[in-house]
Amino acid sequence: MKESHTDEDIEKVKEKAIQQGHEPLVIFGVERSVVAVSGKVNDDHRAVMKLLPNVSRVIPVGKPYKLASKNYKKENSIIQIQNLSIGGDEIAIIAGPDSAETQEQTIETAMAAKDAGSNGLRGGAFKPRTSPYSFQGLGEDGLKMLKEASEITSLPLFSEIMDAQHLSMMEKYVDVLQVGARNMQNFKLLEAVGESKLPVLLKRGLSATLDELLLASEYILSRGNENVMLCERGIRTYETATRNTFDINAIPFLKQNSHLPVIADPSHATGDNTLVEPVALAAIAAGADGLLIEIHPRPDEALCDGPQALLPSELETLINKASIVAKAVGRSL
Repeated sequence: MKESHTDEDIEKVKEKAIQQGHEPLVIFGVERSVVAVSGKVNDDHRAVMKLLPNVSRVIPVGKPYKLASKNYKKENSIIQIQNLSIGGDEIAIIAGPDSAETQEQTIETAMAAKDAGSNGLRGGAFKPRTSPYSFQGLGEDGLKMLKEASEITSLPLFSEIMDAQHLSMMEKYVDVLQVGARNMQNFKLLEAVGESKLPVLLKRGLSATLDELLLASEYILSRGNENVMLCERGIRTYETATRNTFDINAIPFLKQNSHLPVIADPSHATGDNTLVEPVALAAIAAGADGLLIEIHPRPDEALCDGPQALLPSELETLINKASIVAKAVGRSL
């Protein structure tokens, strides 16, 4: 409260807090009084409080995200996907093509990922592209190809969902629903996957803050789906040398403030296959629980994002180096 406040002003704040469903507690200081409010306080509640007489400031004390916070759950969440555990000591390597293009290419790439040491398969059937003229994916036909590749290799399948209307279809084919960067704040989609029984990999938006990413995860968690993973995939900055700017700070911040597993995507972060390996190793050193890596047997023929795809032999080299870094920070592959 302002120093000029009256007892009547404090009573009005207390009454408004109770109307909003909160418990007010008045703390009288030597120079200033504070009304502490507990409960589920949202931005609208704070905005109203600012309008009351002689209120000086309204300061959020707790985290705006509740269910994703370590205040809610202190131990790290471990998500089990078939034989793959994400969030524990072992680091996950989820590799595969950016998009399913042909049945032959999809199976070949999945087998190469498995042979190189991957324990998860990534692949897109629906592709959100900046240009409407770019390759948009094969839809359900692509999902069928990816599902067959997943069954042949026994690798759990991670694939992106773009529309809530696709949920029932995708649940037939995939093991993990990926929400892409452009859909991080598609709240209807977040609510829909929050009601699914499948784990969700939530990618950080192109210009999203970490609080916004965690609040987006809150939409999923609040609908009952506790199997949520966060993904740092680079953000848009003024730098033009790389496709995006990989925010290495994000990984330890998320690990310190949330119990959810954190996956790093150096492929989309850099857009350059020569940069994928060093950024991937840095992500592991920073505490990432897994890597999302694009590979292609013939990147020059890829219909989407060929410049950032590793060759299978390059993935194997990356995994060998990653195991050394993982061991150095007390983890394993």
